[in-house]
Amino acid sequence: MRSSQPITAGGKIRAIITGSTGMVGEGVLHECLTHPQVEQILLINRRPSGISHPKVTEIIHENFYDLSSISGKLAGYNACYFCLGVSSVGLKEEEYRRLTYDLTMHVARQLSAVNPEMVFCYVTGSGTDSTEQGRSMWARVKGKTENDLRKLPFRGTYFFRPGFIRPTPGLTRTHKYYYAIGWMYPVLRALFPGYAVTLQEIGLAMIHIVSRGHDRDIVENRDIAAIAKP
Repeated sequence: MRSSQPITAGGKIRAIITGSTGMVGEGVLHECLTHPQVEQILLINRRPSGISHPKVTEIIHENFYDLSSISGKLAGYNACYFCLGVSSVGLKEEEYRRLTYDLTMHVARQLSAVNPEMVFCYVTGSGTDSTEQGRSMWARVKGKTENDLRKLPFRGTYFFRPGFIRPTPGLTRTHKYYYAIGWMYPVLRALFPGYAVTLQEIGLAMIHIVSRGHDRDIVENRDIAAIAKP
């Protein structure tokens, strides 16, 4: 499994973030805004995020399958936090594959072509199927996406596989589902530490993995918690 070398010691992170209007993307963005090592952030969204910050530039772009009109604005970044995704609930495999595999690979190919020193962090999920042969449709599609992202000429690729996520207090994109069962987090973390993680830990782990590197490209819940530590 390929992992990256860290960026130059003391170097700053210039990150592209997709999906910042969703729960995970918003949480990752929140950590990047306050982290001293992150100096520049490019958000690519279909609709405005409402974020105004000196670090942030935002591009509103509807069609992620065609980035030609914004390709000149994508160079000069050394990290991508790809948090864009959809639920597989109610979708047939062909449609889920188009919205997950096809979209992700199109964006990643474009970024790898203009940013060869980029570290690409992709949010998949606990249970992703690297064999691409299992019964779970979403897990097969996510597994194929991981496998093919590895083949692109990035400096490094990392696949974050969170399970239960504890939201960051005060953020606005949190799914109501997580508020309803949030009381379970302390129990899950105590009894099953390999299953639960905080959104803050995901954001910090993405920042640290770009600056420090890691010896494995699949990043499970325990790994996320460990990498997030100072």
